[in-house]
Amino acid sequence: MTGPAESLRETDPTQWALRERVKELTCLYGIAQVADKTNLSMDDVMAHVVALLPPAWQYPECTCARILFDDRGISSPAFVAGDQRQIAPLVVEGRTVGQVEIHYKETCPDADEGPFLKEERSLITEVARQVSLILERRLAHEERAKLEQQLQHADRLATIGRLAAGVAHELNEPLGAILGFAQLTQKNFGIPDQTGRDLEKIVQASLRAREIVRKLLIFARQTSAQKVPVDMNQVVREGLYLPAARWAKTGVKIVLDLAPHLPPVEGDPSLLQQVITNLAVNAFQAMPSGGTLRVGTRQEGREVILLVEDSGEGMNEDVRRQVFTPFFTTKDVGQGTGLGLAVVHGIVTGHGGRITLDSAPGKGTRFHIVFPTSAPRAVEVME
Repeated sequence: MTGPAESLRETDPTQWALRERVKELTCLYGIAQVADKTNLSMDDVMAHVVALLPPAWQYPECTCARILFDDRGISSPAFVAGDQRQIAPLVVEGRTVGQVEIHYKETCPDADEGPFLKEERSLITEVARQVSLILERRLAHEERAKLEQQLQHADRLATIGRLAAGVAHELNEPLGAILGFAQLTQKNFGIPDQTGRDLEKIVQASLRAREIVRKLLIFARQTSAQKVPVDMNQVVREGLYLPAARWAKTGVKIVLDLAPHLPPVEGDPSLLQQVITNLAVNAFQAMPSGGTLRVGTRQEGREVILLVEDSGEGMNEDVRRQVFTPFFTTKDVGQGTGLGLAVVHGIVTGHGGRITLDSAPGKGTRFHIVFPTSAPRAVEVME
């Protein structure tokens, strides 16, 4: 291929070289300007960079460019992957995440590197470095935003925790009195049947309210964990006993896959059972027409893994984001307090563990919980 660039190179090499350097500097200056536009999305930034590349090469009329990153590709218009191409990797935090590519649509005469100039090798390397810096800055910005969101969330949790503790303590005394007097009245002889039934409703409502208060105290870190060596397999069996008996006729099948010879977890048995029970109750409620609840344990290094998986309705992204937030619930009014999974999260983190979940609408939910096999002493729930 011959053209204006070839002709100028032969007739006036100095002018040609100067023009090529101006093109390269114009490209790099344009990239620097684009990098400062924080209002643009990453795809828009990459599109601007790609548009700057073809004019910077020796044969712009047959040059096309492409940037590949994070399983995405941004290409110049009418992109054609040619046999003559130049590639430079994108490296972010020591990891290759993509590459910058220059392709010639037509066959061009040989220069320093195939049809490319040695200056163009330096240029594409610098372009890749600048794009990598853009990606690093965007990643750092996203991490900072995520950290700020976590700090705001932690502050909200602390505020809710203080409020919950105050409410729980204020409710304990009147609840105890209501429950005590109702149970005392039940012992009287000659109570009409209707009155007896009404008293039983009062007792059951009081017990439910007391259970909510107990969850509030756990969430608000008013209940300290009594740490002893605990067999997680035994915790699973005991934690599932009551839910399994309650939902035995609902068509839900429970499958246990418990690894033998697990090392003990240092924790509070009653609180760890609460984790199993709450997750099981959530799973059963997500499978109103029946399904399968799988609970498994295994050891990985110095950690014990607990897996709780159901074949229920699953959660969308919005629900997944809020599922551990106190008082968040998708249930109807009066059907749930929104404390079950918040309490689970508090107990797990209070035992030095961590909990994650995978879920999608119609594909069920899978909780992945990790406990250390040894933990610091006297750790409170929800540190």
